[in-house]
Amino acid sequence: MTQGNGLSDAYTETLTRLRAQPGNKSILGLKVLMWVLYSERPLRAKELCHALGVELGSTDLDHENIPALRTLLASSLGLVTIEASSSTVRLVHFTLQEHLLSDPTLFHSPHSIIAEVCLTYLNFQCVRDLSPALDSAPTTMPLLEYASFCWGEHAKKDMTENVKILALRLLDKFDEHISAQLISLHYDTTLFFLPRLDSAKGPTGFTGLHGAAFLGIVEILAAVLEMKEWDVNAKDIAFRTPLMWAALRGHEGVVKAFLEQKDINPDLADHRHGKTPLSWAAREGHEGVVRMLLDKEGVNPNGADAEYNESPLFLAAFFGHAGIINMLLERQDVNPNLVSSFLYAVPLSAAALGGHEGIVKILLEQEGIDLNHADALFGDTPLSFGVKCGHEGIVKMLLERNDIRTDIRDLKDQTPLSLALSRGHEGVARMISERAGTGSNPSDPSGQTSLPPSVWHGEERVAETQLGHDHPNTNPAHPIVPSTSPSADPNTPEGVPDCNDSASNSADSTIPSTEPPNPPPHPWWYLKFWYSLRIIGTLTRTPRQPTIDRHLIMASFVCILVFILYILPSSPPDVLSFYR
Repeated sequence: MTQGNGLSDAYTETLTRLRAQPGNKSILGLKVLMWVLYSERPLRAKELCHALGVELGSTDLDHENIPALRTLLASSLGLVTIEASSSTVRLVHFTLQEHLLSDPTLFHSPHSIIAEVCLTYLNFQCVRDLSPALDSAPTTMPLLEYASFCWGEHAKKDMTENVKILALRLLDKFDEHISAQLISLHYDTTLFFLPRLDSAKGPTGFTGLHGAAFLGIVEILAAVLEMKEWDVNAKDIAFRTPLMWAALRGHEGVVKAFLEQKDINPDLADHRHGKTPLSWAAREGHEGVVRMLLDKEGVNPNGADAEYNESPLFLAAFFGHAGIINMLLERQDVNPNLVSSFLYAVPLSAAALGGHEGIVKILLEQEGIDLNHADALFGDTPLSFGVKCGHEGIVKMLLERNDIRTDIRDLKDQTPLSLALSRGHEGVARMISERAGTGSNPSDPSGQTSLPPSVWHGEERVAETQLGHDHPNTNPAHPIVPSTSPSADPNTPEGVPDCNDSASNSADSTIPSTEPPNPPPHPWWYLKFWYSLRIIGTLTRTPRQPTIDRHLIMASFVCILVFILYILPSSPPDVLSFYR
């Protein structure tokens, strides 16, 4: 609602004056408002000028029809303005949007008009003459990017016969059109850690069928399928089939149409990452698509990709899609302990790392779930992942299990308790310390039983000091003696023996070292190191173009490694942000 009748009356009066303008000014002013109001994203000034210069039914762009920016602003009578920081056109106030949308008779079929303008622009001869190997839209065609990415969104909202005719004209020989190239390159860069396409080759294989699957318009897909005989399992330059694109984008109607094709292979993996349509749908959280694929004969629910051995269950657990986890586990043939080569972890570890409590709860209810799986890369268990990230709810759920072990050390010789203390997670450390004091651990390295594992390396007294606990010392092999040295470092907790000094570890020692123990390396470093390996692997798979010098490529590798290992902050802003 607009703020008061006064503001609404002012808008109404301005619109009345706008309609009363002489000549084409009134039509131009209304078109400006329509585009600004219904565009999928804020339009830049040059984009809007080109959009308003398109004459429907024409075959090429007439530059004399493109209005000047000041003409657009004048015809709108101050109802739109230019955002100085981004050069985008916007309404003068958000209440104007509410006012315009409250009158459904103001604009007739705006989305079909915008879709028709975009498709007319893409079918212009000057656009078709552009090389499909370009990796960006030329500056002389400012509307090309918006038209390529957004015409389908407008067509979904209002499909007309003219829009369908123009769409089929575009999708015919789509793999020779620059629009296919822009779509492929744009979506390729939105998936981090995926190697870039070789733009010099153009959108090879990205046919009209791939384009229709990408856009997700069932009506357009049905018309494309009738155009000619297609290989429904054909792969484009990104090694994806049309079904993969539809599954990845979550277009349920299009996926259903493809699964009804008699020659379709629903479990075909792409050569680039080894992911099947089910893996892509599970990764992106498209529950409806996952359900349809699981119901299709021939789909392997445990199909792990060839790149990181990530199963659909692992991907859903890592990205927090609980609904998909439930769907997969409803099947008796899904393995909840399949190890991925990404951190060499199981789905439970992935869920703990991401902080997905609901998924951890679901997985803990599964019979035979491996609670204590230690990955081969750093020796982390699901409990270790939960501790490192400070997920108290997950740690609590894990500690409630009788078969959970709190004494497993990672490859840096750290227990979950020492990890919690080094990260400053007091609540997590308190829970682990209380659980360790119950004597549930089988034995310490020297054969003693029923002891908190922190006693073995001098961690118990630290836990007592920080958490207010007082576990009795029942292990004579590792006595804890109060410090009596006047020169003891005041920053060193009382009674902590120096593990680096053999004398301090003996039963006869009474004076611990005055040197405080070195803090363990920050857990964020192991992720930074792993991500650097993944980026290097990605870049080494990037197709090399002959114009790029090999020394420049190697220098880029070194710069990326330096940035990740030394410039990135020592604490993670978001554990998952690098993988999304």
